[in-house]
Amino acid sequence: MGIEVAVEGLTKSFGSQQIWRDVTMTLPAGEVSALLGPSGTGKSVFLKSLIGLLRPEQGSIVIDGVDIMTCSAKELYEIRKLFGVLFQDGALFGSMNLYDNVAFPLREHTRKSESEVRKIVMEKLELVGLLGAEDKLPGEISGGMRKRAGLARALVLEPQIILVDEPDSGLDPVRTTYISQTLIDINAEIDATILIVSHNINLARTVPDNIGMLFRRELVMFGPREVLLTSDEPVVKQFLGGAMIGPIGMSEEKDEAQMAHEQALVDAGHHAGGVDGLDGIVPQMRATPGMPERRAVGRRRSRVRQILHTLPVQARAAIINDLECESAAIEFGAIVL
Repeated sequence: MGIEVAVEGLTKSFGSQQIWRDVTMTLPAGEVSALLGPSGTGKSVFLKSLIGLLRPEQGSIVIDGVDIMTCSAKELYEIRKLFGVLFQDGALFGSMNLYDNVAFPLREHTRKSESEVRKIVMEKLELVGLLGAEDKLPGEISGGMRKRAGLARALVLEPQIILVDEPDSGLDPVRTTYISQTLIDINAEIDATILIVSHNINLARTVPDNIGMLFRRELVMFGPREVLLTSDEPVVKQFLGGAMIGPIGMSEEKDEAQMAHEQALVDAGHHAGGVDGLDGIVPQMRATPGMPERRAVGRRRSRVRQILHTLPVQARAAIINDLECESAAIEFGAIVL
C-alpha cells in the first residue's frame, strides 16, 4: 500500500516573492489526490518540495515517519526511493529507445540482471499500453505516448508514492482521458499514493479521490472530492466553470474595479465564457474491467464516514447520496444473485 504524506505549515519563497504560505494537507495512503490552481500558483514547486528538490523556509513534510525538512542527506536519499515522478514532458532521453529509457532507473539504481530488467520493463510497458513500441525513439512517437513512457519509467522501481506533473500538458482531451484512465488503473494495480498536479477541469472532476486548490499563495481547500466539487467559494466555482467572472484574472488576481467592470459587462448581456452545467458531481472514473478493484475506494469510504460531520452541508449531502446509491446497488445485486 502507498504511504501517507503529511504536510504542515509549509511556506516557500524565491527571494522576496512568496510562492505559497502555511500549506497544510495530508495525502491519504493509497488514494489518488489532485492539486489544482491557475497557472503560476506554485503547483510544480509544491511537487518539487515533496521530494526535496526545493527546500521551503518553514513547515514539515513527514513521509514514512521521516520529516524531510530536517532529516540527513542519507535519509532523504532513502525517502526518494519511495517516489516515482512523471514530469510534464516525460523527461525521456532522446537518444535512447523507449525500452532503454524505462530500463534506465533499474540499471542505475539496482543490481538486477538484464533478464530481470527485461521482465520488469515489459510489465510496465504493458501496463501503460506501450507493448510493441519499445524500440521506438521518443522523437518518433506522439506526446501522449511519451507521457506514458515517462510513466512506465516512473514505475519500474515500484514506488509507493507517485507524483504526476500536468499529465494533460500538450495533449488533446481524448488522450488526456487515456492518461487519466492509466493513472486510475495503476492505482488499482499497485495501490500507490498518487498526487496529480493539474489545471484540467475534466480530470479534476473525474479522477481523484481528494482535491485541493492553490490560489493567492494559499491552499484554498483540500479534502474529499465532493467538498471542492460542491463548493460555493467564488474562486473554486470560477475555476471549475472556466468563466471570466470571479477572482482569477490573466495575472492571477483582479482588483475590485476590474471585477466590478466585468460584472457590469455580464449584466449588460455580454457572455462571461466558461462552461454551463458544471454543477453537481459526475461519477468518478473506475479501473478498467479486468483490473483489480481499487483498494483505495473502501479505505476512503471508511475515512470519509468518520469525518462526515466536519464537512460542509452540500458535500455531506453528496457523499450520503453516493453511499445510499451504493448500498442500494449492492442490495439489488444480492437480490438478483
